[in-house]
Amino acid sequence: MKINRIAHLGVAVSDLQSAIDFFTGALPLEVTHSEEYGGMKIAFIPIGDSSVELLQDVSGSSAIKKFLDKNGEGIHHIAYEVDDIEEAISELKAKGIKLIDEKPRQGAHGMSVAFMHPKATHGVLMELCQPSKDCH
Repeated sequence: MKINRIAHLGVAVSDLQSAIDFFTGALPLEVTHSEEYGGMKIAFIPIGDSSVELLQDVSGSSAIKKFLDKNGEGIHHIAYEVDDIEEAISELKAKGIKLIDEKPRQGAHGMSVAFMHPKATHGVLMELCQPSKDCH
């Protein structure tokens, strides 16, 4: 498995517009893509070769809602870009790493994603992601 880069840091927020206002007003950044996915509103803010992914619950039952209820706003996950997500999953399984997703699934921004369990990664939720060819 080769990890190409940190693709993004997922940040759970209570109010997406307020977070966008901070990142684009207080900091010299801009949103390049936003979408609704999995009961969340998501905004992507590139910084160099990576992005910040702002995540707001809109369904009342998304993973972000659960995270916010338990932890409040903050970093939710770190996403690592790989070339071959199925190969990466196989390698992690062979090493005995506990996974949330044992098969890739469709994620936001047109990516294939799979999450490692925080109990296996020193308390940090880690995501593997493989961009699609038409990913923004």
